[in-house]
Amino acid sequence: MRLDGRRQSSNISDRRGRSTGRTLGIGGGIVGAIIVAIITLMRGGGIGDIVSNVVNQGQGSYSYASQEYTPDAEDQRLAELASKVLAGTEDVWTEEFRRQGWGEYVCPKMVLYSGSIQSGCGNATSQVGPFYCSADQTVYIDLDFFKQMEQSIGASGDFAYAYVIAHEVGHHVQYLLGTLDEAHSAMSRLPESEANKISVRLELQADYYAGVWGNLDNKMFSSIEEGDVENAINAASKIGDDYLQRKAYGYEQPESFNHGRSSQRVRWLSGGISSGDPLRGDTFSPSYDYL
Repeated sequence: MRLDGRRQSSNISDRRGRSTGRTLGIGGGIVGAIIVAIITLMRGGGIGDIVSNVVNQGQGSYSYASQEYTPDAEDQRLAELASKVLAGTEDVWTEEFRRQGWGEYVCPKMVLYSGSIQSGCGNATSQVGPFYCSADQTVYIDLDFFKQMEQSIGASGDFAYAYVIAHEVGHHVQYLLGTLDEAHSAMSRLPESEANKISVRLELQADYYAGVWGNLDNKMFSSIEEGDVENAINAASKIGDDYLQRKAYGYEQPESFNHGRSSQRVRWLSGGISSGDPLRGDTFSPSYDYL
């Protein structure tokens, strides 16, 4: 991904190396931690306390912890990448909100942290993966997650990492448009299996918006290089609920899907990249079976 000469966002708070005290630990060994981290990748804020999501996996335990943190050269490179990608989302969505007549685009904040963090949605650790919290309109990310993506699921490349960030910003777009609150309100009134289907619709739309951002960012800055789209598509294919459940358990539980199948995630991300039109990202009207 071509980012040379790009501006960095002023909406980033770097809290790496600051311990929040009370944290949520995850038991079950490295495999359990990886699977929980990947499954919670890209969850929209407001669906519930991020901590609760981990507890519901049956592996949560509270503890007090602090840690030393010394960023290396790769950490600093990833921090710069995150800042430039966030700036790109600011430029793209500010212009798109104006063009669509959606009013002012209020830029989200981003918090970089290490280990654990206190967010507007509760306490969280790096095991939950990147997440958006609508309560404080902030994207939270431990940059080590990008390294874990490569190590645990073989997904790497700067545009793949940008896709993760753009997806979380996609949830912010949903929040500003009222989609997120409407969906969460509906989910609160439904049994879990039906609420999960709405969650899938939210996640697939955020994938689509991430693709839209990629298309429009490339038009603005010629940012996409050879192999970038393939890297993002590969990442999307590795974070589908079906892929992760087969990897973790050897079988699928479709009623528990809350992010979508790999094929669905690839389809909606690819659609956004191809069209660059946010109006074509309606994941709520089609029959669930045809998403």
